Amino acid sequence: MTGGRLEHICRHPIKGHGRETLASVRLSTGECLPWDRHWAVAHDAAKLTDGWNPCVNFARAAKAPALMAIESTLDEDTGTVTLRHPDRGEITFRPDDAADTPRFIDWVRPLNPANRAQPARIVTAGRGMTDSDFPSVAILNMASLADLSARMGHDLSIHRWRGNLWLSGAPAWDEWNWIGKRLTIGDAVLEIRERITRCSATTVEPATGISDADTLRALESHFGHQDFGLYAVVVTPGTIATGDAWSLE
Repeated sequence: MTGGRLEHICRHPIKGHGRETLASVRLSTGECLPWDRHWAVAHDAAKLTDGWNPCVNFARAAKAPALMAIESTLDEDTGTVTLRHPDRGEITFRPDDAADTPRFIDWVRPLNPANRAQPARIVTAGRGMTDSDFPSVAILNMASLADLSARMGHDLSIHRWRGNLWLSGAPAWDEWNWIGKRLTIGDAVLEIRERITRCSATTVEPATGISDADTLRALESHFGHQDFGLYAVVVTPGTIATGDAWSLE
């Protein structure tokens, strides 16, 4: 049995637009981490269907690296989001309020390259708009991040990977042996489903929004793939908190 400690809980209320850390959260069966990717910003070339849609329809850091520097805070009671960016200052708005959308679009548009599809509207799907076509929670290994950082000679922030739960205590890259196993954290149980294949957003430094580390080439050259982290699904609900013990079986 493998085990260790839950080090970080992160969520991204608006897909590709900000991140925040949590002390604790309650996971529900078959659902994403609460409010994670609850909203997404469709661009003006999007071809949307009802419900979940793939990431190509949305403004995101793979096409607009400056978005990576956004930090966010969500007020769950009011559905209000505050975004902060080193070049754009701060904005507070309600993504569900259509009257607020133009103000948000004006704020975020300068962070999108002029030669790319432009942000047009905020959408929801009734579930987290994760990159997986099933409601997932992203699990990542602190030791793997440390190993990749050492191989690259570059201290890589956890926020490059836009994951949800960061675990310590496992050997580097041991997570590739976890597919199909069950992970217990606090009262919750998650089933590990598949690996996460990465995009160019991970090359961007979150503090600046500037691409400064070729994570994809490093993964490919050292391991022959561009995978980092795992998608899991919640099979038993429960509350989890940073510092909780985790186990795998």
